[in-house]
Amino acid sequence: MFLAIDAGNSNVVFALFDQKNGKWTNQFRLETKTPRLISQLSKKVPLYFLEHGIQLSQIQKIGFSSVVPEVNSIIVQFCQNFLGLDPYLISPTSYSRLPVKSLRPNEIGSDLMCNVMAAYSKHQKPVIIVDFGTALTFTAVDESGKILGVNIVPGLRTAIKSLFANTSKLPEVELKLPESALGKNTIHAIQAGVLYGYTGLVKGMIEAIQAETGSKFRIIATGGLAAILTTLEKTFDDVDRNLTLEGLRLITEANS
Repeated sequence: MFLAIDAGNSNVVFALFDQKNGKWTNQFRLETKTPRLISQLSKKVPLYFLEHGIQLSQIQKIGFSSVVPEVNSIIVQFCQNFLGLDPYLISPTSYSRLPVKSLRPNEIGSDLMCNVMAAYSKHQKPVIIVDFGTALTFTAVDESGKILGVNIVPGLRTAIKSLFANTSKLPEVELKLPESALGKNTIHAIQAGVLYGYTGLVKGMIEAIQAETGSKFRIIATGGLAAILTTLEKTFDDVDRNLTLEGLRLITEANS
């Protein structure tokens, strides 16, 4: 089995890929907070493996993507101590062997490169990847696999938390799309403002990118929050929650 570890700003995702069946079989996540992460790694990961009957000997290779450098050494050491394997950490030097290219490999996040690698490898045509994470990102790729550019805005949960943290009376609310764009109470008003607002943001950003480039793209959504905005179902050609993980696996394999 192949173990993918994707360290993002909110969570560290662990996922197993069964190479015989060609499927992602198990997936779980831990909070990306260094003081808690160390104890979570030593307690929750072994417990998860035990509960799901996963033998350490089944894991043959580990790929590791991180946009949080301060946790890298912790996770690498955990892999060495618990699994007896050195993970392959994706870095700007990983991209020279790929069919996709970035003009600024030292600046683009490894998570975005994983998205691009998976999406372009699968579709072999111009794509825009909309990743609903801590940040909401739009990555445009042309027909040759070259990244045209990236757009970054605060993610849905980040927007909700920012509103709560910077106002004295507004509560932190659940990320749930209300039935109406006009809120009937404070909670519904915040949900409507953020979620219907982001619906317009996503549609507008895609239109702006296509108008500027003069190209027609395949639109792919990914990220843990991709399914919340049901108002965007017809906007996306594909919703792939495993896109980053699949790209992580492909980049690791390309550099093995």
